[in-house]
Amino acid sequence: MPSPQDIPNTHLDATDRKIISMLHENSRMSYTDLAKEIGLSRVAVQARVNALMEDGVVERFTIVINPEKIGISVSAFFNVEVEPKFLDEVADQLSKEPSITSLYHMTGPTKLHMHGLFADNQEMQDFLLSKLYVLPGIMSVDTQVLINRYKSRMGMRL
Repeated sequence: MPSPQDIPNTHLDATDRKIISMLHENSRMSYTDLAKEIGLSRVAVQARVNALMEDGVVERFTIVINPEKIGISVSAFFNVEVEPKFLDEVADQLSKEPSITSLYHMTGPTKLHMHGLFADNQEMQDFLLSKLYVLPGIMSVDTQVLINRYKSRMGMRL
């Protein structure tokens, strides 16, 4: 893991960087425990975390769920080519789909790249047939199903 000084954001001081690094490892760490590690008061650490949230540096605190443990067995990646005039409309529709976990506009000929989680292949096929292929402007869809996950992380690693 890089040291807090290696984080390339100039408006953060070393203390902010250390707080972010520690919370990235364990976002449930209490302000009291953070304060002991950093050498500040609990109130000072809480004020810094609140400021990081207000500035948008820390967007949210969340949990990461293992999809397989809750019956989600298909993890798929999609490269979707869309006619340029339909790009925003398609992206808006897909962003509302609960099975889609991430959606990006990528370089290249109007490509959307997205990730989806599905209970099984049938659920993924239903999504493709009833939700994706029917959208206006869809030119092609390349689907890749995950075989094995070696590493996965949420957000930026410091």
